[in-house]
Amino acid sequence: MARGPLRHGSPWRRRGGAAMAEQEGNGEDGAVAEIEKKIIEAFEVFDHECNKTVDVREIGSIVRSLGCFPTEAELQELLAKVEEEEEPTGYIHLEKFLPVMTKVLLNRSYRPIPEDVLLHAFEALDENKCGYLTKDELVKHMTEEGEPFTEEEIEEMLSSALDPETNTVHYRDYITMMIVDEPEDLPQ
Repeated sequence: MARGPLRHGSPWRRRGGAAMAEQEGNGEDGAVAEIEKKIIEAFEVFDHECNKTVDVREIGSIVRSLGCFPTEAELQELLAKVEEEEEPTGYIHLEKFLPVMTKVLLNRSYRPIPEDVLLHAFEALDENKCGYLTKDELVKHMTEEGEPFTEEEIEEMLSSALDPETNTVHYRDYITMMIVDEPEDLPQ
């Protein structure tokens, strides 16, 4: 099985290889129906009013819960496609989101970064080559280099990555924790 990073709580993580077994022999229409079902389930988690709409700020969480990891710029492009023919209201309707996200999943867009690339990136930040980064070093890199992380994203990462006793991130352990089997139940 292919491996790639996936956030905790992802629908893919819960399904594992069972979905692949269900898909065999269903053909492409069955695969599309299964993908649409996953998208609807993820969307409904954030549809607090139960009116088939979500706050535009929740779209990134929905997309990531489906195993896709777009950059902020790619996420804005995705939102532009969803909102293409109407004035932005701050809410996204399921009927507009579903076809765009289905295409994203079918095309395997925004795939996770491979494990070896993540390790190389952490090693490049580890100037002392000691196998860990301090909280301060990591926060500095996350806020001052490249596309800055939001305060919420930093807190989310540190809550799972930071060793509370040493106040460091042992990045090999963190990468191992993030990596899970990548879904193979999508059409190739």
